[in-house]
Amino acid sequence: MSTATVYTPSTDRILAGVALMLGFCVTAPLLDVAAKLASDSVPVGQITTARFLVQCVLMAPFVWIMGVSLHVARGQWLALVSRAALLLASTFCFIAAIRVMPLADALAIVFLAPFIVLLVGKFYLGEDVGPRRVGAAMVGFVGVLCVIQPSFAAFGAVALFPLGTAVGFAFYILVTRGLSRRMHPVALQFHTGLIASLLCLPVMILAEGTGSAMLDPVWPQGINWLWLFGVGFFATLSHMMMTYALSLAPLATLAPLQYLELPVATLLGYLVFRDFPNAMALTGIAIIIGAGLYMIHRERVTARQSATDPAARI
Repeated sequence: MSTATVYTPSTDRILAGVALMLGFCVTAPLLDVAAKLASDSVPVGQITTARFLVQCVLMAPFVWIMGVSLHVARGQWLALVSRAALLLASTFCFIAAIRVMPLADALAIVFLAPFIVLLVGKFYLGEDVGPRRVGAAMVGFVGVLCVIQPSFAAFGAVALFPLGTAVGFAFYILVTRGLSRRMHPVALQFHTGLIASLLCLPVMILAEGTGSAMLDPVWPQGINWLWLFGVGFFATLSHMMMTYALSLAPLATLAPLQYLELPVATLLGYLVFRDFPNAMALTGIAIIIGAGLYMIHRERVTARQSATDPAARI
C-alpha cells in the first residue's frame, strides 16, 4: 500500500505570497496614475512604448545577475510574440481610456477579463466549468454594463476601450498559462518587454509628423520623463510581485486579494485627480467584485469536491 504525500506550502511562504500580492494591489494602480499624468501631454502610443522599453531595461540586469537563460524553443516563439502583442494592445487601450475616464471605472471594466477566461475555457477549450460559475460570469457582465453606461454617456466611445483591454488581457492570461510552465518568469518578462518594444518603435517612427493625437511622438518635457519611467517601473514591479506571489502561495488564497486593486485605484483616483465613480458605477463595481469573489468560491468548492469525487462538477 503506497501513501501519497501532498505538498503544503509553509505558513511563512503563504504570508510572503500574500504580502507580495498586496504589494501588487498597491503598485499596479500607481502605474495607472503615472500613465494618466503623462497622458496630459504625451501621446498614448508613446506612453505604451515607454512602458515596455523601461521594462526591458529594468529586467536585463536581473537576467544577467540570476544567470537566467534567454533561449526560446522554436515552438514557443509564436506564443511569446502573441503574448507580447496582446499585452501591448491591452495596455494601449487602457491608457487611451484613462486619459479621460476615472481610474476606478476603467479598471472595473478590465476586471471582466477573468469572466472571459472562464467562458473561453468552457465553450472553446472544453474545460469543466459548472453552471454556477457561468452564472457568476453573466452577473459580472451586468456589473460591467452598469459601469459602462454612465461612462459612455459622459465620455463617448472611449468608454469601450477598457473592454478591449479586458478581451486582450483575457487571451494574454490564456497564452501565459502555457508559457509560464516552460519559461522562467524573469526571462518571460524580459522577452515580453523586448518584443513589445520592437513592435512599438516602428509604429512611433512612422507616426512622427502625422499629427495623430494618439501616436505622433513628442519630446517629453520636465516631469513627464518621471511619469514615463514610472509607467514602466511600476508595471515591471507589480507584475514581478504577482509572479512570485503565485510561486509562494496557492492561487485560491491570492485570487480574492486582487480585488483590493479596485479600492486602491478609487482612492488614488480621488486623491490625485479628484475623480470618483458615480452611484451607478459604484453599483457596477460592487456587482463585479461580488461576482468575482463568488466565482472564486465556487472554484474552491469544486476543487475540494473533485479531490474526493472526480465526477463532481458544480
